[in-house]
Formats: sequence, C-alpha cells, structure tokens
Amino acid sequence: MAEEVTQYFSNSSSNNDDKSLELVISQLPKASSWLKGGVTLYQNCWFPSINIPSIITFQNQFKAKDDDIIMASSPKSGATWLKSLLFSILNRNQHYNQHPLLTTSPHHLVPSFELTIYSDHKLHDLSTMSSPRLLWTHIPYASLSDSIEHCSESRIVYVSRNPLDVIVSMWYFANGVPEQEWTIEDCVDEFCRGQNIFGPYWDHVLGYWKASLEKPEKVLFLKYEEMKEDTFGQAKRIAEFIGLPFSQEEESDGVIEQILEMCSFSKLKDLDVNKHGQVWPTFDNKLFFRKGQVGDWKNHLTPSLVERVSKVIKEKLSGSGLSFKMSELDFLA
Repeated sequence: MAEEVTQYFSNSSSNNDDKSLELVISQLPKASSWLKGGVTLYQNCWFPSINIPSIITFQNQFKAKDDDIIMASSPKSGATWLKSLLFSILNRNQHYNQHPLLTTSPHHLVPSFELTIYSDHKLHDLSTMSSPRLLWTHIPYASLSDSIEHCSESRIVYVSRNPLDVIVSMWYFANGVPEQEWTIEDCVDEFCRGQNIFGPYWDHVLGYWKASLEKPEKVLFLKYEEMKEDTFGQAKRIAEFIGLPFSQEEESDGVIEQILEMCSFSKLKDLDVNKHGQVWPTFDNKLFFRKGQVGDWKNHLTPSLVERVSKVIKEKLSGSGLSFKMSELDFLA
C-alpha cells in the first residue's frame, strides 16, 4: 500500500482534488494519538496523519545539493537547540547588527521539509535559497528523499536523546495544546507500542545511528546529553563536520563562546519571540522551551514505568552498540 500511495503522488498533478488524496491515504493503517488527526503508518513509521501528503511530496520532489546541511531528530530530542547552534555556526561570518535569533524563532530560521516547505504538497523551487542550505526534518532516515542518500554529498546532523526524557518532554508538550488531557501513562503506552509520532522511537534512532557508522562522513550522530556535558567540544565537532571548522583565531577571539551564549537555553527562553506567538497553528512558541534538562524523567516517571520503557529499549537496541542511560544503569547492547 505504501508503494501505491507513493506512486499515486508521483503521477498526481496539482489539479487533483483533496478528496482524491484523502481516498488514497485513507487506506493506510491509522491509530489515535494526542495529536489531532492521529497518526498514519507509512513506510513503517507512524507519521502525523496531517503530514502524509507533504512527506510524500518531499520524497518525490526534493533534489539535494552537495553542500546541503540537513538537521534531523525524533520529536522532543533537542531539535530547537541544535537548529540554533547550526544556524549560528553556519552564519557566524555574517556581521549582524542584530542576531536573527533575537527576533526570529529557530523553527522559522531553519525550515522543515514536512512542516513548512512542502506543507501545501505542491512543487517548490528551492534553488533560490542561499548555499549552503540548512534544512530540517523529523522524517526517519529510511524515508528521506532518495537524492539525499544516493545523489549528493549532502550532510546530515542528527540529535538523539534519552527516551525517558523524550517521553516526559512529549507529555508536557502534548498537554500544552488546547483542550488536551494526556496522562504520563498514556505517553508511555504509546511510546512502548511504537506509535509515538514519527515512531517507533527505536527505529528512528537506529536508522540514523547505523547510517552514521556506515557513512561517518555523511551522517553525524549526536547525543543531547553529551552536548549538554561538553557544549564547547560538540560545537567544534559540528563545525568540523559541516566543513566550517573554527579557526585558531576564532577560538582565541571567543567566537565559540559567543555562539554558545546566544544559543543557550536560558537566553533563548527569555527572548520575547520565544514567549509569544506560534510556530505552527496550535503550537505556541513557549511550548518549545520548558527546562532543557538532562534526567528530568526522575521527577515524573515511577519505577514501574521506567522499568517498562527500559525493558523495551534494551530489547530494541540489542546488538546495535547504541546505548542510553536508563534508571541507574547503562544498558549497552
């Protein structure tokens, strides 16, 4: 069925009406979610149902360029922070009278394939974007446009996060949506079934993890916890990976420290632009800035819930070499 849907969109024209699109998509498996409209299973991933047309349009239309930088993550894994860092590192040689982050949301500075660029599932000409293009997605590695994988030297920067903190962050985020009531138990249930948005979580992280091992020059795999522990070192690592390493002079002049201060959680959260307005309909800017802490799950998840999630993660990551600190133990498969 997934192949039939993709073929339909490949052959479709802009004149196809919405009812025709809905008819094709309606044949895909669906599940309820805190997200309005639920989630739909396409290419083994539970995508937000509302985003299916834009995801398929992206797959069929996007043509990667060799100098593209694509940031990816599973939801609630540190994307907002990484967008800020990547944007600031990439544009550090531009002399701003006022840094764009002071007045513009990171989500608007780094456009998303499925949430902004192709949200109207129409043909878009991205050739006018200045190079290198910095773009962003929640789409799993296996579902990226073929041109990213096979037809370019574009680079992917992926950030992962401890699944326990992901669950808590998603719980708060979901309950920040109007008329939403979702318990932490509901969140754990959905996560362990693999039906979290853009999930299963373990397939998402493993897809990029394995790609980073096979093609380290193309995919950089980061951990949110390591970024928090050594932000300076990780910023240098990111800059080197995207081909714009910091010079000795820049380091001596404190350029890295300036970027880190501008992109710090406390700085971004305190900005007026991130306190008011909306990134997308129903999602207030302030929802993207709660705590940004490592280990906040200890304040919200009961031992039984931690055990349940840990058991699933240990099983799913078995043999991969990828690990996250769960409870007081490190489960290294």
